[in-house]
Amino acid sequence: MSTEEFPLPYQAEFYIKNMNVEEMLASEVLGDFLGAVKNVWQPERLNAINITSALDRGGRVPLPINDLKEGVYVMVGADVQFSSCLREVETPQNQLRCSQEMEPVISCDKKFRAQFNIDWCKISLVDITKVVPVHSNRPDPGTGVLPDIGEYNPPSESLKSRDYFADFLITLAVPSAVATVLFIILGYSMCCRREGVIQLVHHSSIQKSTKELRGMSKNREISWPLSTLPVFHPVSGEVVPPIHPDNYETTSMPLMQTQTNLQNQIQIPQQQTSGKWYS
Repeated sequence: MSTEEFPLPYQAEFYIKNMNVEEMLASEVLGDFLGAVKNVWQPERLNAINITSALDRGGRVPLPINDLKEGVYVMVGADVQFSSCLREVETPQNQLRCSQEMEPVISCDKKFRAQFNIDWCKISLVDITKVVPVHSNRPDPGTGVLPDIGEYNPPSESLKSRDYFADFLITLAVPSAVATVLFIILGYSMCCRREGVIQLVHHSSIQKSTKELRGMSKNREISWPLSTLPVFHPVSGEVVPPIHPDNYETTSMPLMQTQTNLQNQIQIPQQQTSGKWYS
C-alpha cells in the first residue's frame, strides 16, 4: 500500500542480536516481535516496513560456536508518537552508557528479553513529519541537441606543401658529422700518436705470445729441461737421480725453453732394474 493510503510517520528500527534474517521472516516470529512492540508502543496501526540482515550493514559473519547469530535490523512504523519507554534510550545517562559500550537501562526491555535480545544502543527513532526533504539541484538535462553554431567547414583540399629537408639535416646529418669527427680523433690518437702506437704494439705482442703459448701447449714432443738431467754428488761423486721422476708430465714443463738444440742431442737417462745408470 502506498504511504498516502497507509501513513506510518513514526518509524523505529530495532537491532535484534539473537536472530537471523531467515528466522525473522517467519510469520510466527515476526508476529511475536510486532506483538511485543505493540505492547510497548500501543499504536492503532503497526506494521513491519523493512527487515535487513546485519551483514548487509557491515556486520561480521559470526563464528560457528555457541549458536551465534548474524543479527537482523527490523524497522516498524506506527501512526502515534513514540512511547516513553522507547525514548529512554535518548536520555543522557543511557547515551553515556552507550558511549562506554555498556548496556542502557530500559524499563521495557524485559518484555522483549524472553525471546528477542535487542541492542538498545542501536535503536533508531525517526519522525518523518519532521524530516526536511533534501532536493538536489540538478541542471536541466535539455533535449540532448547541441546548440547551432553554423555549418562545419572542413579544411581545404589544396594544402600547402612542407619542405622536410631542413628537418632531415638536423635529424641525420648533424649526428653523422659529429660521429665522423669523433672517429677521426680516435683514429689519430691510436695510430698517429706515440702513446697509441705503443698500445697497439703491446696488444700485438700479447696476441703473438698467446698464440705461441697455445702452440707449445699442443706440442708434446718437447725436450726435457736441464733440471731433469743427472747430476753428481759434490762429495762422493756418485750419480744423483734427477729432480723429476721418469714419468715427467709435459704439461708441467716450463713453456719457455732456454736450449733449442737439446731435442736431437741429449737423450733422457733412464735407470735399469739393477740400479745402474746407462745412457
